[in-house]
Amino acid sequence: MADSDPDEGRTLELVPTAPTREDRALAEQLREQLPGLEPERRTTDWGRSERLEGLLDRTLYEFLYHYWFRVDVEGIENVPSDGGALLVANRAGALPADSLMIARAVREERADPRPVHVATTQHRSGVPALGALVMKLGGVPAHPANLHRLLFDEDQLVLVFPEGAAGARKSIAERYRLRDFGDGEFVLSAVRARAPIIPVAVVGGEEVVPILGRVGLLGPLTSFARVPIASPLPLPAKFKIRFLEPVASASLADLPWEDPGAVRALAGDIRALIQENLLEMVAQRSSTWL
Repeated sequence: MADSDPDEGRTLELVPTAPTREDRALAEQLREQLPGLEPERRTTDWGRSERLEGLLDRTLYEFLYHYWFRVDVEGIENVPSDGGALLVANRAGALPADSLMIARAVREERADPRPVHVATTQHRSGVPALGALVMKLGGVPAHPANLHRLLFDEDQLVLVFPEGAAGARKSIAERYRLRDFGDGEFVLSAVRARAPIIPVAVVGGEEVVPILGRVGLLGPLTSFARVPIASPLPLPAKFKIRFLEPVASASLADLPWEDPGAVRALAGDIRALIQENLLEMVAQRSSTWL
């Protein structure tokens, strides 16, 4: 009996290789030559709608930035004109007015405006209607793979809030007291992508929709299912945004990143820097509203 071929019936498996920047540039050139189903549509690979974002930018964002929140900006020159960079900001308030105003400041105050992608929590991006709207306005699920692609492959600006949902739940008495920055995963994302980290301090957002208190649905004897009581409308608190000097990730590449303690230590240093600037900015302002 003839010997059977050991390769017979075996499926050939192809191992995909990561596309280079040259491959992506070529793909973008070819994409421009392909007719779309909607030629007038302007949507990125991330689902970001230039049409919707531009409409809101000319109407709602313009009003909020100049007339409602009257945003003052410092250190906008610290945001690079090209290349990827990770913006790390304090979470200010129950509504995402902070992210909208930071992104507007990068577009408004620079001679060469750049878009800002906002890393959002998984549960928010997964809500059917809300998740689609967040993606159309520049939101991206805060996964390390997404951050690496944006920072390294696409040379984009990404905004993260390491405090997470805990930052949005702070009461009035806890204003501008930063929560823990967690395991510092954002530090690893910046180092792996060789992207600078730019700390951002935001004052004013904590008064936009302040948490006035919480009511327990199951009575005063339990803290389970406590519903926050907040202002029904955003208040016209004056915003001040300070972009601090970037932390160059190239100088951090030799640190022992396999040690979680080193990552948390740098995340703690960035948190302390933002906290110091927040206290200084709050002490300098004469009024929350004027």
